[in-house]
Amino acid sequence: MTLEDPAGHLLSIQSYLLEEEKHHPEATGRLTWILSSITLASKYIAARCRMARLEDVLGSLDSENVQGEVQQKLDVIANETLLRALGKRAGLAIVASEENEEPIILHTSSDPERPYIALFDPLDGSSNIDVCGGVGTIFSILHHDRRANPTENAVMQPGTRQVAAGYVLYGPSTILVLTTGNGVQMFVLDPSIGTYLLVDRDVKIPQNSKSYSVNEAYANSFPEGYQKYLAWAHDNNYSSRYAGAMVADLHRILLKGGVFLYPPTQSSPKGKLRLMYEANPMAMIIEQAGGKSFCGTTRTMEVQPENVHDRVSVVIGSPDEVDRVQDYLE
Repeated sequence: MTLEDPAGHLLSIQSYLLEEEKHHPEATGRLTWILSSITLASKYIAARCRMARLEDVLGSLDSENVQGEVQQKLDVIANETLLRALGKRAGLAIVASEENEEPIILHTSSDPERPYIALFDPLDGSSNIDVCGGVGTIFSILHHDRRANPTENAVMQPGTRQVAAGYVLYGPSTILVLTTGNGVQMFVLDPSIGTYLLVDRDVKIPQNSKSYSVNEAYANSFPEGYQKYLAWAHDNNYSSRYAGAMVADLHRILLKGGVFLYPPTQSSPKGKLRLMYEANPMAMIIEQAGGKSFCGTTRTMEVQPENVHDRVSVVIGSPDEVDRVQDYLE
């Protein structure tokens, strides 16, 4: 791992994005500006997470989001921060958040100067903040289909049409993992200069690892295939690692290998992860790193959304471990 690019220079995320533009003569710079907005918002969110106890923004509000979930104070702060950072950004036609009922239409005409859609989960695992656990932001960028009618239907695209995806993990350090379809790059925020620096190019997930991540409290209500896999994993001395935040769990799997499971249950027969805000962007990252992701037995990024808040089950991680789970599901 290195902080330097091949020429021996420190490389910021802005420099990296400008470097990538050189490989795409058709690039207009709009995607770079959108991603820069997300990095700006993430710096503010990271600061609020660090100061949460001192600023008295721990705990929940007396409100629920569109999912019927009690909102944490930092959920609202993170959501408003991203909306403010992206709302006036050139190039964006639509912004959609897990916390909002409907996508926000920034421009109603078929303006070719606004070719992108941004979707995000502003603070994944937000309840972990109260106990100083890992939380994160997940984001996805799509092309805007200007033929969609009504306009908000432009969001309903499978994950294969993503042009970029990433996540930010707020922990002992603030880490940004990004793909624009050309491998996976990892950056770390240097708070002393306020800049994300490239620390690892073309991150590759290990082919296999004897570890899994799942909330086993619900194991009795998992479908039989998942239960059989877990029994096999126990018999073969697999380690269980579960942090309660998809970003934290999948970041570990990206670096160390293993498989993340979020099975359907009796109370949530379709699963509980949001396809557009969580499953698709994470699937793009893991696939770009050499891993696999499935919703049941269907490749995650090939699932056609019917609603912007569709929920799914997920099996994602090292290719060998995902294949092993799939064998039990099939």
